[in-house]
This record gives sequence, C-alpha cells and structure tokens, in this order.
Amino acid sequence: MVRATYAPLPAKLLKPGTSFHGPTQALPEQVSLEHAATDVMTDLKQVSAVVIRPDDTVAEAHRRMIQRGVRLLLVLDHDRRVVGLITATDILGEKPMKVTAERGCRREEILVSDIMTPQERLEVLDMADVARARVGHIVMTLTASGRLHAMAVDRDAQGRETVRGLFSASQITRQLGAAIPTMEQARTFAEIKSVLAV
Repeated sequence: MVRATYAPLPAKLLKPGTSFHGPTQALPEQVSLEHAATDVMTDLKQVSAVVIRPDDTVAEAHRRMIQRGVRLLLVLDHDRRVVGLITATDILGEKPMKVTAERGCRREEILVSDIMTPQERLEVLDMADVARARVGHIVMTLTASGRLHAMAVDRDAQGRETVRGLFSASQITRQLGAAIPTMEQARTFAEIKSVLAV
C-alpha cells in the first residue's frame, strides 16, 4: 500500500458577521390550483422544522417565530416527539388573555403548553394522499377546516407516524398571488377558482 503525504490545510480566523448554510427547499414562486400539492408544502426532509418545548414561555415562542420568519412551531417533548403545535394566531389572539384571566397570572408567565393545540387534537393529512393531490385540494382542505395550517405525515409499515410536511395559508397565498377564501366566502371548488381567477 502506497503511503500518501498529507499536508494540513491553511486556516484563518472567522470573519465577523459570518452566517451559515442550512437545509433549503426551493418552492416555485408562482403556482396555480392545478400544481402539485407538494409545490406549496414545506418538506421537513429538506428544511429543518422550527421547534419549541411545552415548558418554554409564549414570549420565547413568539421571538423564535420572528427570528425564523415562521408562523408555526412544532412543540416537542424531551424525546423529540411532537406533543402539539403553536401558531402566531395562538400567541397574538385571545388564548393568552383567557389564561391570564383564569389564572390571575402575568402574560410573561404563560407557557407554550398553556395555549398550544395538543397532539390529541391535531388533524393530519396522509402523505400518500398529498403526493397525489393538487394545490386546489389543499386550499379546499384549509378552507373547509377554517384553519391556516395543515400537517402531512408519513407512515411506516408498523403505522408509526412522522411529520413530513407543513402547509401554510400565508405561504400558499404568496405563491398563488391571491388570498385563500375563508369558509364563509367560498364553499365550493368552483367558488374558490372564481375568487382566485385561475
């Protein structure tokens, strides 16, 4: 066996203000209702989920959302299992006020677990269905549920679920170039198509 000679690589000090690479997903800038649903899904195999713990404060959750430019955090326990999710609407809506009124506590004392949607109340889409769906199906799903977010899960052979993707009404709105109608505004796919004029 021939022995190679290895020289050390040159090193230098890290420059101030240096950033770092992270996983990225390039979603199309513009979509129609006929595009594949995955064209509007944040794929957690390609992008790291932004997470928080149930015992973190709501103020910390809000800071993390602002810092990462997201409106939803997955809530993980100490074993990194999904125990809920918290959205900007949860934080900025009525939930914190209800907690402070019921408990007589200050807003800064409210924990993520106090206002998150717990795992047992989270509805999820099957990734097998999402893989065959169009953007229009996701718009109808969000509209029918009256929600701003949806989650898709992969299932293994034993039926265990893993969160695979996230859908956000605000993300879809940006890509469609039109707001997703609420349930009161449109109840049928035809009505949604006419509102979006696509």
